Amino acid sequence: MTEHPGFGAMLAWLLDHRELGGQELADRAGLNEDEVRAVLAGDSPGEELLRRLAPALGFHAVDLFILARLVVPDDMAPLDAAAAMWVKSTVTDAVRLPAAGRRELLQLIRSLPQEERRSSFAPKPLMPLADSPGASVIRMLQYRNLNWTGMAMTLAFVTPTYLSAATYGVIGSGRKELTPRLVTDFAALLGIDARDLAALTGVILCEVPPSPPPEAVDAAALLWEGRRLSAAQARHVSEIARSMRGDSRDAHLMELPRI
Repeated sequence: MTEHPGFGAMLAWLLDHRELGGQELADRAGLNEDEVRAVLAGDSPGEELLRRLAPALGFHAVDLFILARLVVPDDMAPLDAAAAMWVKSTVTDAVRLPAAGRRELLQLIRSLPQEERRSSFAPKPLMPLADSPGASVIRMLQYRNLNWTGMAMTLAFVTPTYLSAATYGVIGSGRKELTPRLVTDFAALLGIDARDLAALTGVILCEVPPSPPPEAVDAAALLWEGRRLSAAQARHVSEIARSMRGDSRDAHLMELPRI
């Protein structure tokens, strides 16, 4: 099992990949260079530092918290864990729509009123407790309201990766190594540049990966925006996505990949 290299080492790999210095990153984030250098040297980053680094690096802050193995604040978590079952079906229906239909769904999600958070988000534990790059990537997907089955479904629809639901738990436990193919496909669904994710996880890409297809780009956006939905809102969006496809529920289920 590949050990987690630590946030400082991962940040150093990313900066090296981007040919970006610590001073330049500090300037972009509005931080003191000494703060950045301390993290690069192995100090644990604080919450405020991560929140400032995220936009400077072009990342969602929740992903940096996960990479740093820190508790994700409630304000960065999906609103309602019960929305997961509807979010994945929305995405798998949406990727089979024309681009205009996917944009319509995205606009709908963004237009819905923000409801009050009623409970803390508690993703399924990764067992055995893992400390590996694979665990970080799986946790990022969990914070996009995807469980093992949701990962299997969405990856199968938008990327060449076709794995059983249980395999994602194995990756999360660190018992299955991340491959260049997995990194590239996970990056597409996370909305992260594959070369950046490879740098962060220490995986060497043998060739420059192609840009993700428009369906994958839109799927990543739908997953991210869907984090703000309650279960009732997510179900409403899912029903609209299905009606836009013009298929019955039974026909939809028959098309799902066997996992």
